[in-house]
This record gives sequence, C-alpha cells and structure tokens, in this order.
Amino acid sequence: MKLTIVLEPSNDGGYTVYVPTLPGCLSEGDSKEDAIRNIREAIELYLEPVEDDLALSPEAEQIELAV
Repeated sequence: MKLTIVLEPSNDGGYTVYVPTLPGCLSEGDSKEDAIRNIREAIELYLEPVEDDLALSPEAEQIELAV
C-alpha cells in the first residue's frame, strides 16, 4: 500500500508528519528520518483491525465496493 504523507518543519524543532487520507494519523520526530519512521508505525497501528470491528451480528452483510 502506498500513502502520501505530509512532512512539515515544526516550530519547536523537528518535524510533524501526517497522512491526509487517514484522519487523525499524525506523528513527529527530531529528524525527517525519525518522523518518517514514527509515521510508519502510526499508520500500522491506525490500520490494525480492532477485535470489536471483526464481530459481526448474524444479520450483518458484507459487501465489497469498488470506488
């Protein structure tokens, strides 16, 4: 999976980084490399399925939708 990230210098030093397509997925780091490493971890956690999300009711219907 490829995602676009936005890396901005922080006013306090270091960098802030976020993923526009994943609301609330952001991180920071003292260097660009740190920020990129940290956002990679944040993305993995963001996309990790939550156990509650996998429990479907008997009436639930799963449909694949292409957009």
